[in-house]
Amino acid sequence: MDIHNELGRGHHEVVYRDPLVVELGRAEIPFEREKKYEIQYKGVTLAHPYYADFVVWDKIIFEAKAIEKLASSHVKQVLNYLAAAKLRVGLLVNFGTDSLEWKRVIL
Repeated sequence: MDIHNELGRGHHEVVYRDPLVVELGRAEIPFEREKKYEIQYKGVTLAHPYYADFVVWDKIIFEAKAIEKLASSHVKQVLNYLAAAKLRVGLLVNFGTDSLEWKRVIL
């Protein structure tokens, strides 16, 4: 909420991700940024992996958006990340609206 309140809406996604690094660090919450997950197809690792915006506490995928409205395709994206990461919980946050929009996604 602090990030959205401070920066408002209208920025690119990366502008919201950078202060999240600051906030997570200040709160001493362990995280990895842009964690890579390889995709397997019939035993072959595909050339194009997924990159989750953040993985928090090695348990939660945090996906940041800066768009007009979240859609089912964004939820599906998080579900795909969760499946690739073998995790169960994701948080999809949209900084692009007047009020911060978020959804908890469970695999």
